[in-house]
Amino acid sequence: MYYTDTIFQGIPQKGALLTLLSAHWFRFLSSAIPSLRTHFKTLELPASLRQSPELVKRLQHRSMQVRRFPPDHIFPIEAIVRGYITGSGWKEYSEKGTVHGIEMPEGLRESERLQQAVYTPSTKAELGGKDENINPDQARQILQERYGKDRGARYAQRVEELALEIYSRARDYAVERGIIIADTKFEFGLDAEADEVVLVDEVLTPDSSRFWPAATYEVGRSQDSFDKQYLRDWLTSNGLKGKQGVEMPPEVLEKTAAKYREAFEKLVGRKWDEALASSAQC
Repeated sequence: MYYTDTIFQGIPQKGALLTLLSAHWFRFLSSAIPSLRTHFKTLELPASLRQSPELVKRLQHRSMQVRRFPPDHIFPIEAIVRGYITGSGWKEYSEKGTVHGIEMPEGLRESERLQQAVYTPSTKAELGGKDENINPDQARQILQERYGKDRGARYAQRVEELALEIYSRARDYAVERGIIIADTKFEFGLDAEADEVVLVDEVLTPDSSRFWPAATYEVGRSQDSFDKQYLRDWLTSNGLKGKQGVEMPPEVLEKTAAKYREAFEKLVGRKWDEALASSAQC
């Protein structure tokens, strides 16, 4: 369950920001990794929808055109990549010396950068459920059960390879702009006709990633963030973690939105208001 699912109100302009930032990343990644296939087509609304001013107002910058895949062609795993030891990974490491059951080097400190990013998948729970952390072998078995031994193993390997490469390219891009991507999750699907793995859903947003300001990064402690960690921390400190229908103070919502906007502007290189005012170009 996402922390943002527990609150009564929405974070201001969150939908538009996640959409525009995902589009930016899809464009960057398609250029940086020519072999990568994505479902993204355009931010422009179809001609049939542009005839209605009301629909344009509601959907512009809050929707994108994508290639559609049947539900059974979306892989039932979350492809998580961790470049730093933090969050649930740090908790497991502190207790067992592992992350998702994977043995890790001794002596790591909280928030420390890993020598190599690690692929730590999870299951994809039904709406309202909770994802389960698994290791790469278990992820491969899940895909083998759906697609057969050989095809499932091939798809699992491709997902892992792509997830690690996408993270590496994005991490290097972001740190040059003052943001550390500590970890992130991707979703992939299958283009059955071409027999290719395709990147789908949102990508590298504050909802799917941990973004830290590089200027204040310090090993050995938890970090300030540009993502929903601020919201998580507020809920936890007020004893509201996991409770439904929480009504957040306006200042907490606005501060969360401001952090999202700051991350957007650093990564995209444009002011948020400029991006919104443009015609589906960011």
